Amino acid sequence: MSALRSEKVLILAGARTPFAKSFGVFSRVPARLLAAAAIREAVARAGMAAGGVDAVLLGNVAGPADAPNIARVAALLAGLPESVPGLTVNRNCGSGLEAIAQAATLIRAGEAHVVVAGGAESMSAIPFLFRDAGKEIFLAAGRAKSGWARLAAFTRLRPRHLKPLPGLEAGLTDPCCGLNMGETAEILAAEFRIGREEQDAFALLSHRRAVEAAPRFAAEITPYFVDAAAAHDGRARLVDSDVGPREGQTAEALARLRPVFDRRGGTVTAGNASPITDGAAILVLASEEGMKRAHLPDGPLGAIRATAVKALSPRLMGLGPAHAIPAVLRKAGVALHDIDLVEINEAFAAQVIACERALASDD
Repeated sequence: MSALRSEKVLILAGARTPFAKSFGVFSRVPARLLAAAAIREAVARAGMAAGGVDAVLLGNVAGPADAPNIARVAALLAGLPESVPGLTVNRNCGSGLEAIAQAATLIRAGEAHVVVAGGAESMSAIPFLFRDAGKEIFLAAGRAKSGWARLAAFTRLRPRHLKPLPGLEAGLTDPCCGLNMGETAEILAAEFRIGREEQDAFALLSHRRAVEAAPRFAAEITPYFVDAAAAHDGRARLVDSDVGPREGQTAEALARLRPVFDRRGGTVTAGNASPITDGAAILVLASEEGMKRAHLPDGPLGAIRATAVKALSPRLMGLGPAHAIPAVLRKAGVALHDIDLVEINEAFAAQVIACERALASDD
């Protein structure tokens, strides 16, 4: 039996579309097109011929009905050869990072030398659903053998049958604990005693940091042209920067917002929570052997040293990073104080503050 290989995983290049608040400039742009644009640009930045890619792994949560294996569809739309396989993975908010982690595993095992990996989502495109009672009526009408039978089925329709269930609302609610993501953030705020003022101050800092970092972000963004037919307002435009962070955000404006998930005693608002967003981000990963296929005058951007996944109660889902970070540090053989920069997905201000406190706690 041959020994298990352990290839070094290098990050050759990366690119992303602008990230835009849903139901805005990208509301009619399918996730597959956003992903294809980011894949095309990332491969070009790596100085890689399209035929040099061994596989495409893409994280996606919503699972568009017209492209269920969106990784494969996006790869073909990006111009990669038909011989390049695509795999879509779903780990909810961590799906893009999970795709990258799985790509790293493939490379370490010697199963691939160059893998395109990342995530794409159009939360604008998550459909509205018919409830079961209404669906049964439409199915009965569709199966009817005559016009009279079809009419009889439709006569059962009532206004309540036509009230849709937003797929986004269902998707953001955990079926095991019955709570949506915002409600779990309220639990963390209560358990870690994180008040509204502290959350708003953290959110304000995030807005200011994002605005300040915009020139740096410009280097990683590939602009996306939205033609008039795909524009939500019928006006064609070139989107070349993120749509979301507010340059003029103030503490006073944040303080005026009402709680969203617990209107009586809640602290989580639209201002100290992340917006739902459309966009795509892609990395090109390679082994040292795979890097020979690229043309990189400045060498790779970096390397992936370790990855780790941990699970916990869905009621406390936002604390996931506080469990995964110690695990990945152990695997990498470093301590938290050795790290210069830590980035935690900021779903809610309360959630990130809770992770900071958990990481600092002996318990």
